[in-house]
Amino acid sequence: MKGISHFITGVALATFFPEVVHQAAAGSLLPVLGGIGGILPDTIDFKFARYWEKFDVEIDPGLDPDPDAIADALVAAMETAYRSGADQNVIAHTVRLGADLWQEYAIRFAPEAQEISVSIGPLVNTGQVPYAGTEPQGKRTAVRHLAMPLVHTYSSEYKVNIFTGPTFRFAREGDQLVVHFLDWHHRWSHSLILAVMVGLMMGGFLWLVGGRTLGLWGGFLTWLGFSGHVLEDQMGHMGSNLFWPLTHRRIPGPGWIHAGDAIPNFLTVWTSLAVILFNLDRFSAQPLLPPLKYLFWVIGVPWLVLVGFYVRGKHRAPQVDEETQRAADSLSEAARLEVA
Repeated sequence: MKGISHFITGVALATFFPEVVHQAAAGSLLPVLGGIGGILPDTIDFKFARYWEKFDVEIDPGLDPDPDAIADALVAAMETAYRSGADQNVIAHTVRLGADLWQEYAIRFAPEAQEISVSIGPLVNTGQVPYAGTEPQGKRTAVRHLAMPLVHTYSSEYKVNIFTGPTFRFAREGDQLVVHFLDWHHRWSHSLILAVMVGLMMGGFLWLVGGRTLGLWGGFLTWLGFSGHVLEDQMGHMGSNLFWPLTHRRIPGPGWIHAGDAIPNFLTVWTSLAVILFNLDRFSAQPLLPPLKYLFWVIGVPWLVLVGFYVRGKHRAPQVDEETQRAADSLSEAARLEVA
């Protein structure tokens, strides 16, 4: 989920405790510590962990990307991982042509057909807006059939266009090759055990500078916001390494949401703000909000309506996937006939 969603969730969780609300009314910033805990896991990942990652294969398409060369480099890394059993960490670099000009290409995984494909797309600006008519005139798509069963549970297509390209870890698990997307993300930083450690460190620091009460509440709220972030992310496809350092692999999530989905992010922010207002009111000297009516109209109704729209949209998604799969099958057949 987006950073603002995690931050406001942490603040909302902090307001469930009357003493925190009363201290906030007196000028304390204790609820903010819940928000800080809420954004810490992603801050660790995007400000530190991503830069510590080492890659076995770096795919640099150059200024004139060739879909065959990119596809062959991916297949070679996958075959190495499958034959040797040694994981291959791969990054596909972007193609920057100017200050505000990028050449887009797409990498697609089709586990059902045991295939991958690479397509060269249009030129785009930094806002990812394509320039019509800029698609290459020559061969635009390369399809490769894989000799091993493929498992891939995240997005079926990755558009490589601006800033930093996607990273993959190819790992053999049993007789299958598993594609892990952004392997540096949601790993050790997204751990419930680490949440306890961070809470203890924050609590100890605040105890030293502000006394026992501040230390206890500050450590607890930091832990609460951090844990809330981890559990929210676990609802997605990627999952998290919930019990690092006892485990070293991400536990896949149920795939209910994607990090950038508009409706889940909006509902998280809306619900958190509604909860904050409700808790501030109910812990005040003279509460004004009728609990049942408020919760039904302000939280219940928006959830019923927007979740309905979201689920309906998710049910429509397989139709698009089937069309994409048929197109991939057609490309694959054409490639086989060309080789023959």
